[in-house]
Amino acid sequence: MATYIQQILSSVLSGTHIDRKTALKLASENDQEALWNAADQARRYFHSSRFSLCSIINAKSGKCSEDCRFCAQSAQYHTDIDEYDIVDPDLALEIAEDNNHHGVHRLSLVTSGRTASLTLLDRLAVLYDKISQTTSLHLCGSMGLLTDEKAARLKKMGVVRYHCNLEANRDFFQKVCTTHTWEEKVGTLRIAREAGMSICSGGIIGMGETMDDRIDLALELRDLAVDSIPLNILTPIVGTPLGDLEPLKTEEILTTIALFRLIYPKAVIRIAGGRQQMGKDQYRCFTSGANGAMVGNYLTTIGSAIEDDLQAFRDIGFNFD
Repeated sequence: MATYIQQILSSVLSGTHIDRKTALKLASENDQEALWNAADQARRYFHSSRFSLCSIINAKSGKCSEDCRFCAQSAQYHTDIDEYDIVDPDLALEIAEDNNHHGVHRLSLVTSGRTASLTLLDRLAVLYDKISQTTSLHLCGSMGLLTDEKAARLKKMGVVRYHCNLEANRDFFQKVCTTHTWEEKVGTLRIAREAGMSICSGGIIGMGETMDDRIDLALELRDLAVDSIPLNILTPIVGTPLGDLEPLKTEEILTTIALFRLIYPKAVIRIAGGRQQMGKDQYRCFTSGANGAMVGNYLTTIGSAIEDDLQAFRDIGFNFD
């Protein structure tokens, strides 16, 4: 392993936080494979072989007022997705029970839109209750911007973790969305934590941002002390403003994951939407610092079969206890 990378790894393992300058230097190291290996060592040191599995249900689809440039669910773009105000409860319960059968740890109900109405929360409370009665899944929510009242209601409904992606670092965010702000997302995460929920927040890579931008996002998430960092790899969707972007190369994805691990070694780094574009190379993410994954299908894209994922994770040496 390159001497400088080994020195930084030793520092990380001793509990020292690396700064932006150090992260930038790591990103420019010629021996990127050494960087990926160092991140894997940090993952094993802080998390052993434990692997975190989560899944989502698209509980409200489409018709979103926001203009997030990557998203098929925005009403401002013309995309071919199903639109509905609330998922069929029987279908949702079937998905939840299947995830529970496969040993998935967490399940999130996700709703499109700037925020979920109190009426929608009341309807989802019934579904959360059924899922909690029939499975052992930890309940999560991802429903846009929060108020104190909505956060308290979700906590009362049994939601233990709230997800709100920053999507990008503060400076790049304005190139991603103009209908709400990075600061509003940060405010929502703080409201969720104050209500007693743990927080999950990450972003999407491959939207035209630089590696510097990604490093800044990792540092921002560390400052917020999030518990789980979902990293999505942009799936360019026809009809959205980012629909014609070229997918990232595997090596750039692995370097990004490694940097997130070394910047914030104690968080679960969870590979989410877009990894299917990498084919079999997607599993290299989990020897480059990641220790969690979203399994099953995503909001508007198809994921890998759960059985295939679980076997691949076991082959790498992970366990799901």
